[in-house]
Amino acid sequence: MIRGGKSFVSSPPAFSNDAKKLLVCTGNTVSIFSTATGLQVTELEGHTALVTSIIVVPAPTPASRILCYCWTTSLDGTIKYWDFSVPELMKTINIQLPIYSMVIPSLLSQKSENNEKSPDIYAYLSVEDTKNEQNKQRKELSGQILKCNLSKSRLVRGVILTESKKPENITISSTGKYFGIHEKRKLRIWEVPAKDLKHVTHRKLKLSHTKNLSCIAFHPTERIVAAGDVTGRILIWRGFGDKTFAGDNLANGRLLMDEDEKPGVRGDGDADSCTTWHWHSAEVKVLFFSSDGAYLYSGGKEGVLVVWQLDTGKKKFLPRIGTPLLNFLNSPDPSLSSISCADNRIHILKTPSMEILKSISGIKLPSPVPETFRGSCNDFVFDHTAGLVAVRTENYCIQFYSLFDDREISEVQVCERNHQPSDDVTIILNLVALSFEGSVMCTVETRMAEEGIGGFVTLKFWESGSQNSDFSLSTVIYEPHRDSGVSAIAFHPTRDMAVSASYGGDFKVWVGSCESKQNDKLSQRTRWACHAVGSYRKKPMTAAAFSSDGSVLAVAAETVITLWDPEKNVLVAVIGSARESIVNLSFIGESNFLVSASRGSNPQLAVWSMSKLSISWSYKLQTEAVACSHKDSLLAVLAVLPESYKAQEHDETTLHDANGVILLFNAGDPVPIASWFVTKAKGGGLAFIQRSRSLGDNMDENPGPALLAYVNGDHEYAVFNPHGVETYERKIKHTDNVPGEGTGHFGYASMYGELPPTELKLKAIEASSVMPSERAWESIFSGPSHSLPPLTKLCSAFLESLLEKRSATVVE
Repeated sequence: MIRGGKSFVSSPPAFSNDAKKLLVCTGNTVSIFSTATGLQVTELEGHTALVTSIIVVPAPTPASRILCYCWTTSLDGTIKYWDFSVPELMKTINIQLPIYSMVIPSLLSQKSENNEKSPDIYAYLSVEDTKNEQNKQRKELSGQILKCNLSKSRLVRGVILTESKKPENITISSTGKYFGIHEKRKLRIWEVPAKDLKHVTHRKLKLSHTKNLSCIAFHPTERIVAAGDVTGRILIWRGFGDKTFAGDNLANGRLLMDEDEKPGVRGDGDADSCTTWHWHSAEVKVLFFSSDGAYLYSGGKEGVLVVWQLDTGKKKFLPRIGTPLLNFLNSPDPSLSSISCADNRIHILKTPSMEILKSISGIKLPSPVPETFRGSCNDFVFDHTAGLVAVRTENYCIQFYSLFDDREISEVQVCERNHQPSDDVTIILNLVALSFEGSVMCTVETRMAEEGIGGFVTLKFWESGSQNSDFSLSTVIYEPHRDSGVSAIAFHPTRDMAVSASYGGDFKVWVGSCESKQNDKLSQRTRWACHAVGSYRKKPMTAAAFSSDGSVLAVAAETVITLWDPEKNVLVAVIGSARESIVNLSFIGESNFLVSASRGSNPQLAVWSMSKLSISWSYKLQTEAVACSHKDSLLAVLAVLPESYKAQEHDETTLHDANGVILLFNAGDPVPIASWFVTKAKGGGLAFIQRSRSLGDNMDENPGPALLAYVNGDHEYAVFNPHGVETYERKIKHTDNVPGEGTGHFGYASMYGELPPTELKLKAIEASSVMPSERAWESIFSGPSHSLPPLTKLCSAFLESLLEKRSATVVE
């Protein structure tokens, strides 16, 4: 089984000490990427739940930057210590509470102490209190800030810094002196004691605001803290903690400042002043200070990084990132930084110009669709031959993602539109379809009408280049079905032919023809034109499919299935009568069966016999996706479990959080061959895909049957053998395709350069040369001299071969 599609932006990443690696939280593992190539080199495996934070142990001296140690936390309630250069797990601490965030102040303070015994290392954890039954019932104050002794692998008893309604993310200053959280409209800040011991008082303060806060940042050198709120405002408190943290060090006159002398500070907040800046139109997600503290950077839904001059409040912009921003991270190398985006992508930036050097792209997350278009949009389609999934993205692109390599292959811009931070959607990318060999792509986009004016549908055909991922626009067809929307697209299996079905009551058959153009060089491009138009009693056409040989075209006319000759455009037969509108049609391989699926209050999954033109068997299932093998008569169905089933008690083998099931059928048999319970089935998809050649060493050498790919509603996926031959989970070898990381040369290569590549060629030896001979003395000396045994060993064998052996006669 192959798993992938994890989110890269669920938690902030971390740079290694030499800034040549980036550690990224990816589900239950930590993936390590090269900042030079943007490709994955290794991963840390050991957690059993979502990894929530990564802390790299900083190098105390420049010479020790090669050290690669880090701490990780997870919702499984464990803290793990790793050597990620090997990689190897060094230590595990189990606190038995889900951990959402962690900071280790002593790693940032860099205290130079010559004590014989190193002090204990303490960490501050944001956890969810799942043991308190009273809080579970009242659903109040489930979040806690606890203190943990990492050196002794245990929590400090009796130390709870604060409690909150839910676990909050902890932010720490770059010096490790302060850390804080934001809870609704309040900002809580703690001072880390100079000597962090087991039982020591932690001084804290509270700052208030009128809106809910979303992020905070500490100034690197001065006592300044900035916070962003959900309305797009940025608040800057200067001189915080003069009363709480300064003690008796300051003069009494400054400690007794009136509220009039503290402009902008609300209530009894311990700060000298509070300044408010406002540019963002929505929630502020990113907030951080420059290394020298002169500038403040902010970002959010607009996809723009705003640079504020701290002293004057003047701003400039770094636009065109193209997606909402989530996290920003500085690296030990002043010229590198990273920014995490909402489209599951991490950009490696060159600072201070903020030029994008490399991008680490995961599979794109589901894009929102208006309620009126939800039933007529598909989030992704599969390239069955190449093992790719084409994902519809929020920025009007199609991302081609490899299911076998778990990485982005390419991206095709369907609509030339900039990122829109507003909630008003003007263009929707409805449908995507790929031909069987993946060389042609068809897309449907709808431009929304503004006040009843200007709305139309566009059908586009795309043609691939030398590689299936490089698509160029071939044909654009405006309003292919007049004012009606397109409900389905299907490609002919062997020739350049496609069909588009319409809610307006007709379908059109499109045929591609090659045209040659000679500008600077001869090039061929396929132009698509309408070949035929068909309809049935003016009913909405809701689904379409070609048979395996392309001789039959099946089109669903709402609740019935019409069969057509696509070449002559002649209606052959009409079968079936479903209770709800049919939304999915597919021929099951080379068999004589057709499967249909309908949704609604009376859903139905039905298999039809083409030889008898009647129903073979059916189930009342809320079908989410249907997949058919192209050669075998296998049918896989993804069904959503009803609420009544979830409420029932089941055995331990059933997943408690499963909301869907995959059923595998033989086309002519209504009894499932196999079944698998799955999570996040709503919005998921299925497909039979061909095995990749790169799997030959890890899976069966014989290609055998196709693999089954399942992509859930969050675009996490699993690829497995539906026949159950695999009993292990295959790990993707990322290092096979990763070039050098640009880490420099060592030893001989650093002085004299790289040696020229050499290839060792083994000389083929015929089988006859190694067969035993009846006359051994004729071949005993054949072969190269360096491979012959010593003469002392050969002499006795040679002489024995010349002498005639006689049996000794014993005389009594």
